This record gives sequence, structure tokens and C-alpha cells, in this order.
Amino acid sequence: MPTLIRIGNQNLTVDVSPLGAEMQALTSSDGRSWLWTGDAAFWTGRSPILFPIVGKAPDDRITIDGTVYPMAQHGFARRSEFRLAASTETMCRHELVASEATRAVYPFDFQLTLEHAVEGRALTVTAEVANRDQKAMPFGLGFHPAFVWPLPGAAGRAHTVTLDNEAEPRLVRLEGGLINPATLPSPFNAGRLVLDHAMFDQDAMIFPQGAGEGLRYGAEGGPSLRFGFKNLPNLALWTKPGAPFICVEPWHGTATEAGGSSELSKRPSTTILAPGGVASFAFTVEIPQ
Repeated sequence: MPTLIRIGNQNLTVDVSPLGAEMQALTSSDGRSWLWTGDAAFWTGRSPILFPIVGKAPDDRITIDGTVYPMAQHGFARRSEFRLAASTETMCRHELVASEATRAVYPFDFQLTLEHAVEGRALTVTAEVANRDQKAMPFGLGFHPAFVWPLPGAAGRAHTVTLDNEAEPRLVRLEGGLINPATLPSPFNAGRLVLDHAMFDQDAMIFPQGAGEGLRYGAEGGPSLRFGFKNLPNLALWTKPGAPFICVEPWHGTATEAGGSSELSKRPSTTILAPGGVASFAFTVEIPQ
């Protein structure tokens, strides 16, 4: 087990692993644990970073300028060892840079930086992608944090996701791991969704646009978590049916559409970064008192 970095303040404690720069625990000062534990009986992930693709590619292959490369679902960053670049009591920063192994599947000179920072009762996770190559670099990036469902002390209560913008964004589903472009009615009513495990019998619920820049995940009359998103226009909600967690996933990029191109630059919501360019993405989760 890699050595974890622990950061925190009088309100929150956060543990981060160098493997995938993945958060392993989010605990409030009253002892309540908010992050999923990674129980292998359901899903070993806790809060993986998705890069350089979000979701699946057709036949687990991407094409870059006509050359085909193998690429597993959600990319390679979540399985990669990051280097600890800096840390303080309340912040840690991990870096992943291009290597012989990454160039074999993604032929670019990149740097991916993941920073976890605690302030007050909030944690902000920031991903920064730098293109250190001499050519334009396409990529997708997403966050995949899983939180306990039910929330601490809220067993038996209805749990909801409420969008700050009160929207009813269109829903799409996966078909063999790829996006079925057929639009389905929104499960949100004036921005409010009452969660039900049956909603995930067909895998994730994906909202390509319109979910806004913030939401609340909470139990009726009980605890809640508040989220804010920066440069993350796509949203997914996911769990395995019956599993005691819910993933609130803000993305910039999605899986390829079924029947769509394997070309990386043509994936939905792909970022194409100019040589020397830098792009930043972030989510904040706050635990109200």
C-alpha cells in the first residue's frame, strides 16, 4: 500500500495516495466519513482521476493523427504513480509527467498536476494539464469521486441531488460503454432528483450539458454535501445497483458516441491544448455544519 499523504485543518482531514493521486478518505472533525471506502465487493475506486480520456473508446482503442493506440476506459492516470511535488498541513500537490510507458499509448509530452487543498469546511481538488509538446494535444479529463449513500446518520432517508441552476438537463445513456446519442427525458424536476438505485440498472446517468456549476447531494432532513465545478461542463451520476455509494462526476469530455470516430480529437467535449498551453479544472466539496 503506497504511503498516504494526510492534510487537514480543524474541520476536515483528507488522505491522498500517490497512486493515481487519488483521495482515499474525507473525514470531518466529528468523526464522520464521507468518502466511499473502496470495498472490493462493489468497486475498488474512491476518487480516481480520468485522463487522457473519460469513459470508453471503441474496442479500447483511440486514433491520433491516423495511428491507433490502446487506451483503457478512463485512461491511464488513475493507475499511474504520481510524484509528490509539494505539501503543507492543508495542501498536497502530485505530478505525473510523460514517460516511455505513457508515450506508447499517448504520444505527447504532458504534465498532469493534481492538488488537494482544504480551507474551512471545504476541499478543492484541482487538475492542471500542461502541453509541453510542439504539437496540439487533445485530451479529456474528469473527476470520479464516490460518496457514501446513505450519508452518515441518514439511513432510511430519501437522498436527493439538487442542481443550483434548477435546470432539467437532458439525459443520455451508455450502450456497450459508449454514449447512445438518443436524448431521454430529464430525471430532474426543477433541478431536483430523488435518487433510486433502479435508476442505475442501465449504468450511469450522463448529462452532457446544462447541469450547471454546482449542486447539493443530501439526505432529506439530514446531512448534505455541496459541490462547485470549474471548467467541467459534463456531469454523470453513477453507482452499482445496491451499492452503498454514489459517484458525483464532473467531466470535461465523455465517452465516444456509439458508431462515432475513434479519433481522440473528435470525442465529445475534448480539450485541444496548443503547444505550451495549460488548462485547469476543479471541483470543491463542502460539508456544511
